[in-house]
Parts: sequence; structure tokens; C-alpha cells
Amino acid sequence: MDPIIRRTGTPNAGIATQQLSPQLLNGCFHEADRADIVGFNLQGLRNALPGSFHPHLNGIIEEIYNTSRLLRDLAEQAQIHSIQLPSVFDYLNVILPCLCKTLRDIMTFYEDKSMDKEHRWRTMYYKMGNELPGTTLPARFIMYNQFLRLLQDLLTRSPNFDLNAMESLRIRILQLREVRKIPPPNPIRTDLIRRDEALEFWKQETNSHWAEAIFTQPLPSRREFKTQGRSDAFGPLQKLGHLPPLSRDVKILVKRSFDSDRISVIFFLQLRNQAPSLLIRSKVYSQNWVSALGAHELSIKRESDSVLHLSRWSRSEQRVRPWANLSFLTWEEMVLFYCTFLCLRVRSQLTININPQEYHIRKERRLFQAQILDDGYQHVLMVFEDGITGGCRLHAAVWEGKLRACPVWTAFIPPNVSSSWLVRKTKRRIWLREIQPYVFCEQYRPTHQRKGRSGSFFELAFAHSEAASRFQELFSASPGASAASAAQDLAENDESSTPTS
Repeated sequence: MDPIIRRTGTPNAGIATQQLSPQLLNGCFHEADRADIVGFNLQGLRNALPGSFHPHLNGIIEEIYNTSRLLRDLAEQAQIHSIQLPSVFDYLNVILPCLCKTLRDIMTFYEDKSMDKEHRWRTMYYKMGNELPGTTLPARFIMYNQFLRLLQDLLTRSPNFDLNAMESLRIRILQLREVRKIPPPNPIRTDLIRRDEALEFWKQETNSHWAEAIFTQPLPSRREFKTQGRSDAFGPLQKLGHLPPLSRDVKILVKRSFDSDRISVIFFLQLRNQAPSLLIRSKVYSQNWVSALGAHELSIKRESDSVLHLSRWSRSEQRVRPWANLSFLTWEEMVLFYCTFLCLRVRSQLTININPQEYHIRKERRLFQAQILDDGYQHVLMVFEDGITGGCRLHAAVWEGKLRACPVWTAFIPPNVSSSWLVRKTKRRIWLREIQPYVFCEQYRPTHQRKGRSGSFFELAFAHSEAASRFQELFSASPGASAASAAQDLAENDESSTPTS
């Protein structure tokens, strides 16, 4: 494989965005697709061989899929950090041709019909493992993946970026290129790597954003939808790499993939004004398309059982137009995405108004509502039951003021809870076991509500003892069963004195 771009002059930010970006990003996606194909074929080879061959094959297959994921992540992050592309340009030209040849060579051995499958694997493993002393075939992909992770650190100006480690891996890859007769790439321009700039950038955000932690916590339960919708991106879409460059100070918060990574959505933050935005990428055949809008420019609703619908206002058409449909596997993931988007939008300084209906997820029924004192704040606590999966969750929101009804945290109630799940401590205080709140706010500290010797209980402090009694009655009749019939009227008693969602 020839270098993805042969540099003829000194790249600058403008060139990187307008000329280099599309080829670089599409090159990453192209090799990611190739890696997926190779991984899939090696899985078939593994299944056809005796179990004694599986450990080595499993290791290589896992690393190849990691390579695919890292390449896609790098390309999507580069779309947001496009102004940083000059610094990664030469490094990509180091790895991509070598990676491409490795994947092609694996396929050549795999497709060699002159040997049976066992000899194809043995020949592939030993011949490719002996090309560079000390670099077996699994070690080669580990090296590629370490290099790609460092490239991500360089692209995002992470303080964890290790230039010495990058240089060591670069030299090793260049040695591999040489023995495989791949022409040398352009020299690395180290003047584009500004560590002082990276340190200054990270001083602005030493604390992580709450959204970064939402999808890192394991789900306490997984209530899967029986029917799946289709994820789509409607745009307006542009070809990958053709979006206008964003500002330098951008922080990526969350990435979620849909339909086997055919579509992905990234939440990111403009640090200069703390304005959240979304980037969507959609793969149509072999072409990747992207669109980016501020969270304040979008609206959200539950379109069908498993699909969230994002829409925008078209100024040219003077009407609402679809931006994306996102289909989720589980109710829990849908709720977390919905609340994350809603909270970012509500708290954005650029948001002018929000339709009150957006504060409520369609097809969920409110079973309970009351005021609580929560980590020193006045919140409204609600219990929702999903009409599709039957799952129940606690939902705390802002009680009053400018952010009234904005989500603060949600927690999924475990299925089939035991009688010891709820403990009435006082007239106004109830302790819950096995509650894991997902927090959508920087100020809120759920640890302040932890009780018991090991913090295994979560305390709900109700403003009125009557509300605590109603909450207890909601779950005392038949733990784990639907409480809708017992609570439908009870929830309405408190509506006149509390905010609704």
C-alpha cells in the first residue's frame, strides 16, 4: 500500500482540514473494514481447527477487532479534533501501509487452497512471525494497537501522550516496513507536537465531566426489547472530512454505536462556552457521512418501542425535520441516552426553550411523585414503569427554579427485589438496597446518601411522612411485580404540590 497521502509541502491547519482530512479518515475506515473481514475469516478458520489451536487464534482475532475499533474511534475523533490533524498526519502514514499489508498477507494465506486449513494457519503464523525477530503475529497487532492508542492521545492533546513510547513504536514499525519492502514514509515533523499546549489545554478541564461516566457503569439489569427498530441518519449530511473545522478546545464526552457501528453518535463539548454538541456518522455502502449540530438545535422523543427520534428545525423549510433515529437493544441504555441528551440540552447556555413533553419519556407511566431532600438539595422523586419492558426506575429531578424538572439522577430498580430491599428507618426516611444512581449533574454527590456500615443502602429523605408511606406501600404488596394498579391513583394525590415532568 502506498502512503495514504504523499506530502509535497508543509501542512497547516487549513490544508489538514480541507485536503488531508477526507483521505486520512476514509483510510482509517477502509482499513477498519478490512480488519473486520480478516477477523471474521479467522473466526471461521478457528472453528474448523482442533481446540489446541484456539488460544493463539483467539488472541489474534481479539487484537484484530481491537485494531478495527481503534481505527474507527481515531477517525471519528479526528472529525471533531480536525485542527489537530497535522500532528497525526505523518504518523498515520507510518502505520496504515504496514497494517494494510499485514491484513492482506493474512488473507493470502487464508485463501491458499493448495494447503489444508491447519497448514494455512501454521504457515501464516510462523512465516509472518519470523519476518521481524521478536515480533510474533499477535505481538504485531499489539504493537499496532499501542501505536493507535498513542495517536488518539496525540490527537486529543492528552497529558498521557508519551512521545518516547511513540518514537520507539514508530522505529519498530519502520523496521517491519523495511523487511517487508514497503517504501519509507515522509519524515516526522516533531515541531507540530506541542506538549506545552496540551498541558495548558488539560489545565482547563482537570475534572472529568459527568457524562463521561454514564455509560462506563455496568447495568444492574438488561431489559431487552423484543422488537428492534432501524437506526438512520437524515442530516443534512456531508462526506466524512468535509465538516467545517471546530475550535481547538473541544472535549469528547460520550460515544455510542448502533447497528454494529453502522451509525455512531458522539457527544462533545465546546470548552470556550461549555456548549454541548452531537456528531453523527452513518455508513452507506462504503461511504461515511457525517453531521454535527448543537444540542440546543435538536429535540428528542421516543418514536417507537426501541427507537429515539432526534429532530431539528429547518430554517429553509420552516418546519421540523428528522435528524436521526437511534434503535437501542435495552430499555436501560435508551433511558440513559435520553437523560444524558436532555440534561446537556437543558443546561446549555444556547438553549432558548424546551417543549415540556421532552421531560417525559413516552410509553413510561409515572407511578409515584413526591418531594425529597437529596444531598442538601430539594428534588422531586418519581417512579416510572416502562410500558414495553415492564422495567421500573427511580428518577430525581430539580424541584424548582430555572432548571426545574431537569434530570439529576436515575436508578433502575432490580427485578424481583426481596423484602429486605426497602427498609423504613424513620417516618420520613427510607433506605434502599442495591440502588446504583446514574448522575447527570456535577454538583450532586450520591455518596452523601449512602448509609450503613459498607454504604450498601441508599437513603431517600422525604419532605413528608405521608409520601414515605406511599412509597413504601408501592413496593410492599408484591416486590418485583408491576405496581401500576396499586399506585395509579396515589401518584395523582401529590401532583398539585409538586412539579411534573
